[in-house]
Amino acid sequence: MDLQNLLEDIVGTVQPLLGQGAPADYIPSLAAVDTQQFGISVATSDGDVFASGDADVPFSIQSISKVYALALVLAGDGDRIWKRVFREPSGNPFNSLVQLEHEDGIPRNPFINAGALVVTDRLLSIVGSSPSPVRELLRQESGNNSIDADPVVAASEAANSHRNASLAHFLASYGNLENPVDSVLEAYIDQCALEMSCTDLALASRFLANNGLRGNGTALLSPSQTKRVNAVMLTCGTYDAAGEFAYRVGLPGKSGVGGGIVAVVPNKCTICVWSPGLGRSGNSLAGVAALDEFTTRTGWSIF
Repeated sequence: MDLQNLLEDIVGTVQPLLGQGAPADYIPSLAAVDTQQFGISVATSDGDVFASGDADVPFSIQSISKVYALALVLAGDGDRIWKRVFREPSGNPFNSLVQLEHEDGIPRNPFINAGALVVTDRLLSIVGSSPSPVRELLRQESGNNSIDADPVVAASEAANSHRNASLAHFLASYGNLENPVDSVLEAYIDQCALEMSCTDLALASRFLANNGLRGNGTALLSPSQTKRVNAVMLTCGTYDAAGEFAYRVGLPGKSGVGGGIVAVVPNKCTICVWSPGLGRSGNSLAGVAALDEFTTRTGWSIF
């Protein structure tokens, strides 16, 4: 299969969608991002990389970072995190307080904000005062040592984090945080504000397609743990539109309100798409359409 030509065809196919939707306006520094941009990259299990469009333009990865935080907690702590967070789709907005109160401070899954705060809290306890573990993992797996948090985005999020602060205090009131709320929020904002390109993210995510094996051949996760991370991505990775994403794309995926989506074809490749125009559920309109086109034309789906 000529993946390079396919990606270039997909760039052309999604052109009519560019400019539709809106960037994440509740984070002021993301609100001004040009919605005419689109990039796509594929990193194969064999180490090949194919890219087209704006695939090398850095963007804010936002909630995509939650996948790597979860992987690091599972790698360092086994399955103990599942006593503090469920694995079920939420069906509610990713920053909802209602469900958290109804379920006594146990978040519905690790990819809504409350669940990601619990995972970040546990990661802080595991690594102590180490540098940002998510950033370091992404640097190592992508081979790009310049990956870092955008200080403007981080400051913008910190100044507008009232809902996340409420979630964190709510979790703490139920005894579901081990570290101070301010420390958890700072670490969470820092990992969400990381800037990466489609190519960086496709490369950094290959362990999810390779049974947990890192780029250097060592194991970050066991095959069983990798299967389970991918399963939670499929059912919970695209906010409250996970059913629609599974129906259209048929792959485990994780989106972020920066407009990026990472998808996994087990034992074949990882794909990253990016376009900042978001639909109602917070997923990239052009990104979902591109992944739909990719799996339809390749036949690469888990179904």
